[in-house]
Parts: sequence; C-alpha cells; structure tokens
Amino acid sequence: MRIGIDVGGTNTDAVLLDGDTVLASVKSPTTPEVTGGVEAAIRAVLTDSGIAPTAVTAVMIGTTHFVNALVEADRLAPTAAVRLGLPAGAALPPMVDWPARLRAAVSPGPSGPAVYLCHGGHEYDGSALSPLDEGELRRAAADIAARGARSVAVSAVFSPVSADAELRAAEILASELGPDVHLSLSHETGRVGLLPRENATVVNAALRELAVDIVAAFTGALAGAGIIAPLFLSQNDGTLMDVEHARTHPVATFASGPTNSMRGAAYLSGLADCAVVDVGGTTADVGVLTGGFPREASGEAELAGVRTNFRIPDVLSLGIGGGSLVDLDAPEVGPRSVGYRLTERALVFGGDTLTATDLAVAAGRAEIGDPARVAHLDRARVAAALDHIAARLAETVDRMRTSADPIPVVAVGGGSVLITGLPGFTDVRRPAHHAVANAIGAAIAQVGGEVDRVFQVPEGRRAAVLEEARAEAVAAAERAGARPGTVAVVDVEEVPLAYLPGGATRVRVKAVGDLDLTRLPALEDARA
Repeated sequence: MRIGIDVGGTNTDAVLLDGDTVLASVKSPTTPEVTGGVEAAIRAVLTDSGIAPTAVTAVMIGTTHFVNALVEADRLAPTAAVRLGLPAGAALPPMVDWPARLRAAVSPGPSGPAVYLCHGGHEYDGSALSPLDEGELRRAAADIAARGARSVAVSAVFSPVSADAELRAAEILASELGPDVHLSLSHETGRVGLLPRENATVVNAALRELAVDIVAAFTGALAGAGIIAPLFLSQNDGTLMDVEHARTHPVATFASGPTNSMRGAAYLSGLADCAVVDVGGTTADVGVLTGGFPREASGEAELAGVRTNFRIPDVLSLGIGGGSLVDLDAPEVGPRSVGYRLTERALVFGGDTLTATDLAVAAGRAEIGDPARVAHLDRARVAAALDHIAARLAETVDRMRTSADPIPVVAVGGGSVLITGLPGFTDVRRPAHHAVANAIGAAIAQVGGEVDRVFQVPEGRRAAVLEEARAEAVAAAERAGARPGTVAVVDVEEVPLAYLPGGATRVRVKAVGDLDLTRLPALEDARA
C-alpha cells in the first residue's frame, strides 16, 4: 500500500492506494507550517481507510517547498560558485544574469557573489581543456571559508561529457572546507550548456541546507503518524527519488506538482496522449502527455528569473484557480487569489470575497459550502465569467498543441469544477478522483534513469552508440531502485552538433521502471 501526497499552495492532497484501488483520499488546506499539514493528511487517509500505519509500504510526496524558496528569495544558503574553464569562459562570470535580489540572497556577505574562475574543464570530445590547478582551488577554498559560504556549486566546461575535472575539484574543496560545507556538481544537475547548467547548480547548492531540513521534517511527519515505510519525493519528470537524493538534488522537485497532476490524469483517464488542464486553488497548469509522461521543455527553463536547463515539463500556467478573485463587471478572473484561505474568504464558506469557487457553486457545477450565500449573484454575469475562464483555458491548451489534429483534454484538480467544456475541444473529460489527481500521480510514480551527453558517432556506428546510451539509461534506472525487467526506454533524442567534427551528437535517453518494493529495505539500509 502506498500513500501519495502533493503539497500545493492552496491544498495538501493525499491518497492511499492498494495496487490500483484508491482506498481513501483527502483534500485539506495547506497550512503555513507545511509539514504539519502533511502529517494531518496522512492521519486523515489512514483514519478514513481503517488501515494500520504499519501496512503502508511507501510514501511519495510532491512538494513546493524548494521552488517557493527560490521565488521568494528566502531560506537560501550563502553559496559560492566555482567554474572550471580558464583560460576560456571568463567573459561572463557565474550569476551574471541573475536578478539582483537573488544574487544578494545567495551572496555570503555584503561584498557580492562569491565567484571563482579556475583552470580545468574539457573539450566536447572529453580531452582536457586545461590542466586542473590544485593550488588555485585551494586558494579559492580559503577565500570561500573566510567569506562564510556554506554551500559550493562546481561547474566545468563540458562536464556532461567528462566529469573528471568536477570530481577532482570536489575532492580538493571537500578536503579544504570540511564536511559541513555542501558541494553540488553541475554534471549531476543540468544538461549540456554551461551557463544554464551552472545556474541550476548554484540554485541547487543554495537549497541544500533547506533540503536537509525539509527531508527531516517529512521523515518526522511519517514517524509522527506511525509510518515506518521509506519516503520518496517526486521529481520533475514524473519519477521518484529517495530521501538521500532529495537532500542533494532539491532542484529536481521544482515542477513535481504539475508533473504529478499530469501523471495522475493519465492514470485516471486511461489516456497516454492528451492535453491536461490542472486547475488548483491559485493557478491552472496546462501540459501535454506523450506516452503517459509529460512532454519536457525542449530548451531552457526560466525560474524566478534564472535560466536553467535541467529536466522540467513543458507547462503553461495562468492565474486562474478555485481561489481566484472575480470581478463580475469586467468580467475578469484572477490572477490574484485567496490561496489557502479559500475556506475562510469565499462567499460559500461565510467569507466576504467573491471567488471562482463561488461561481461554480452559483452555476450548479459544484456542491461546496452553502449555496444560499451565492443565490443573489446574477446568473447571466456568472455565466459570462465562467465562459471567460473556459475561453482563457482553451486558448492556453491551443498554444500547447503542436498540430491541428483533435486532442482529448483531461481536466483535473479541485478547481476543475469550473470546467464543463472548452470552446474548440469536443473531448473534455473529468475522471473520477480528479480532485486528487496530483496525489495519485505521486503515488503511482515510477523510477527513472537518464543519459544526456555528447557521444562520438563514427560513420556506420549510430545504432551501436544509441544502444549503448539506452543500456546506460536502463542501468541508471535500476540503480535508482527500478525493478529489473520492468524498465523501458520512453524517450530518445539525438541532436547532431554540426559545428563540431567527428560526428559529435548530443544523445538523451530516458528510461523508467516500476519501484522495486522488495528492495526497499536494502535502500533503507543504504541510507542509514
């Protein structure tokens, strides 16, 4: 039995699954102290189902903690950035394009960002760009310690091709700085492309301390509920990571919310290829499923003004949700929202604020709160506001399409009661348990492995190189805890690098498999 939990800005949702059967589900307001809400949600599904805590075999959580910290520029550790690339790569220093408030938030002290340009790195073919200068790194470590940085991001030119420079630099920095300073390496964090990969690594490094605290809090919430099962966190690509990986790679959770919703939509609807509209309390996220997994963004992703290139789903968000403020005169809905205070502020709950949820109740689309409190609303203006919502959502879905072919649309999330249809789309579905699709997506998540690097592809060897990459991805998924025999390659992408000689080709392969529950004790022992 598995518990899936998704912590959103408005609601914390939880489900208990026995195989493919939903035994219990709960949707409760997210509390300002988020982990308390997680424990309450766990207790609620256990109480509703009558299942003993000891019967739970695994808990999967999708969380907004880390992306919220970045957006708010809060709870970020003082971080240093070490780039290995001299004599090249000196024109644009690390964090050069960051918003000023974020640079200040991660800077150790008033003298600005702690950035260090050092020798090292590789060419595209894995040959050394320049020799690593160990003395240079030790001097950088001394300055990092003096400035009080508690986390360090190490990036090297073409480290996805060869990680040797980053690994050796990490050894030197760790020996100089000691175990209390966290190290994040770019080849473990982002893809080919120095600046966005470096940005992702600095963000990850700045969140490492918070990750340790959040994982401890979640673990404590499970213990408080009497659950001894292992904990996993959802990743951006719809797969799982164990708590040790979560402590070291918090950026991998940034888009877990919409990803969980899309995976849950696929599970509940039985559709592997469709558009998904996830309407929460604050926003509506629109994405596309291909083969049962979210279509990933093809290039860089901007988060809080920072360009990154790690795995993230291709999602468009707009400020429409169940808690959105409504102006019936315009009509206009959102982007401002009452958020997790919906049950205090909405008219149907005795509040004084007209929200989108009130519109759904007034139109007879939902039985929430007290309908008598919205009986006075003009029906024509309510209908006009709901038509406005449908038109904006339909426009967003249309922007996500890559062809004019008909595409089914699956509406999920608690706010999906706002939708009965979308103009221009004839197949719009809202499946059973749609309100907690995000928690279901977390509970059914699989384990993945990925290869993304530059390969030399000699003439006549393309098939052999792709098979090598597939084997690496499958092995990576099995190392992460996938059950052998269930792992399948779900995505292969190859991009010839025409500006480089020797048949250089960037190859990305993703493989996923079912979580091997029989290995959970072994995984737990490995974490101890």
